[in-house]
Amino acid sequence: MRAGEVSEVSQDYLKAIWSAQEWGGDPMTATELANRFGTTKANVTEVLKRLDELDLITRVPYRPPVLTAQGKTIALSMVRRHRLIETFLVESLGYGWDEVHDEAEILEHAASDRLIDRIDAFLGHPTADPHGDPIPGPDGRVDSHTPTLLTEAAPGRYEVLRVSDADPQVLGKLAEVGVRPGASVEVVEVAAEGEDLPVVIDAETTVSIDPDAASAVYLSAP
Repeated sequence: MRAGEVSEVSQDYLKAIWSAQEWGGDPMTATELANRFGTTKANVTEVLKRLDELDLITRVPYRPPVLTAQGKTIALSMVRRHRLIETFLVESLGYGWDEVHDEAEILEHAASDRLIDRIDAFLGHPTADPHGDPIPGPDGRVDSHTPTLLTEAAPGRYEVLRVSDADPQVLGKLAEVGVRPGASVEVVEVAAEGEDLPVVIDAETTVSIDPDAASAVYLSAP
C-alpha cells in the first residue's frame, strides 16, 4: 500500500505517530493525537480503528498506537514529501524557514511520488531540511541521531543539529541570533529553571536564549 492509497487524514496520523518519537519523544496517545489535530478523542478512536483494520497500526487497549511495517513505510513517505517541499520552498522560492511548515502540510498531500523525486533530484538530493531534520530516502531509510537538548547541555562547545519547527515565532527568534543547523555554539553555564541561557554563537557573539527557544534546539558534539 502506498501513501496515495489512504486518506489525507490517515497520512497525517501515521506521520504524527512516527514523528513523535523521531527525536526521543514518547509515543503519541489518543489524547495527544486529539490535541494535535484539534478533534475529539472519540474521532481519534475511529481513525485509529480504521488504521488498525488496514494493518497500518497495532492497537492495544490503553496504550499508544504502534505503526506496522506498512504504516511506517507510508509515514516515512509523508515525512520525505514534507521535508523536501520545505527545502524546495526555502532554497528555490525564497521562503523563510519559519514560513514553510504550514505550506508543506498542504502541498505534501497533493504531490505525487514522481514530483517529489524530481524535486529531490533538482535540489541535489539534500540529506536534511532547513530545520536540520533528516530527509528519508526513496527507500525509506533515514538517518538517526542521539542529540542533546540545549536546555540539558553541560557547558562546552557543540554544533546545532536541529531546530524544532513547532513554533514559527521561536524559529524567528533563533534566526535573529544565528542559531541554525550547522552553527557552532558554546554553552557558557547551566541556567536555572525558567532562566535565560547564555550561549556563544560561532565563538563570537554571546546571546541569552529564553527557555522556550532553548527547548527547540538540539545539539550534537562537532
